[in-house]
Amino acid sequence: MKIKRHSAAFAVLAAGALVLAGCGSDQNAQGGGNPALDALQVECGTKPVSGEGSSAQKNAVDVFARDYGLKCQGQNVNYTKSGSGKGVAAFTAGQVDFGGSDSPLNEEKGEVAAAAQRCQGNPAWNLPMVFGPVAIAYNLDGVQDLTLNADVIGKIYQGQIKTWDDPAIKALNPNAQLPSTAIVPFFRSDESGTTDNFQKYLSTATGGAWTGKGKTFQGGPGVGQGREGSDQVAQSVKATPGAITYVEWSFAKNLQLGQAKIDSGSGPVELTTENVGKAIDGAQIEGEGHDLRVNLESIYGNKAAGVYPIVLNTYEIVCSKGYDAETAKAVKAFLTVAANADAQQLQDAGYVPLPEAFKAKVTEAVNAIS
Repeated sequence: MKIKRHSAAFAVLAAGALVLAGCGSDQNAQGGGNPALDALQVECGTKPVSGEGSSAQKNAVDVFARDYGLKCQGQNVNYTKSGSGKGVAAFTAGQVDFGGSDSPLNEEKGEVAAAAQRCQGNPAWNLPMVFGPVAIAYNLDGVQDLTLNADVIGKIYQGQIKTWDDPAIKALNPNAQLPSTAIVPFFRSDESGTTDNFQKYLSTATGGAWTGKGKTFQGGPGVGQGREGSDQVAQSVKATPGAITYVEWSFAKNLQLGQAKIDSGSGPVELTTENVGKAIDGAQIEGEGHDLRVNLESIYGNKAAGVYPIVLNTYEIVCSKGYDAETAKAVKAFLTVAANADAQQLQDAGYVPLPEAFKAKVTEAVNAIS
């Protein structure tokens, strides 16, 4: 999944986090006006932090790196967006301190065993640090308030619902003036973590009626138009009356596309930081102890009121033990700062901050790294 910067100012701030090596050595400097960061007490260590992997979380890591540079002046973070698979491989090979991944370590692929070997015989932990909502973005003149559900979205992408005034859409929007405009679905033609999560959501929320899976879109032959990259699907929706797509929140916001509310059975829910936070708080953990692998079905199938369920998460994969002392300090400091990163900067980049209860679980795990 590719997420591009849309603000030159943000890019400058992010880049600045990576060049703070000459800015002093105050180990607990102020956090740039972020009260949560100001209050943190961390041991910064003396080594830079390195990571590699998921492009989906790159802009979030830029925010983390900026705040880490403010808190631990003289320290920096070097993160390479090479894709989740390469990030896991680089971590298990001991080339980086943490791996960024769209999915947790896979035992069947031998990743769990390889990571344990890299960690000097200790288990690696999957820490869900980054959450990004996926918007159902649309272009429908005169319709500013639209509600959809998983069943309708799935049928749109299967070609069963073809116009915006279809009875199934009208039933969800009884007060809307829906035109007879043809629906033009767009999807990612390249392999994409966004597609993977979108299809998992549809499969879970429709009770298996949606059968597509994986990072390649499998909506059905002749349904929709493929575009490479999130920027292209979003731009295509912007340029096409009647269009719809699934895309990371930042793209929908930056192009001012319509964003559908999602009705999972308890009423329409708008995509907001608060409503995504409710989905995260309701997530079940599959891992044991401090291995915080998230059960995505517990998010995608959450029908509680006020929950926006279409959310992707990425992990920082770290050693529970096995680092040298200074690297352990630096990794713990970086992850502690990441868990308390500037909320507005994260939202501007298309992510949501960790809600307090979930952040407490992540922080406890980070503190246990030794």
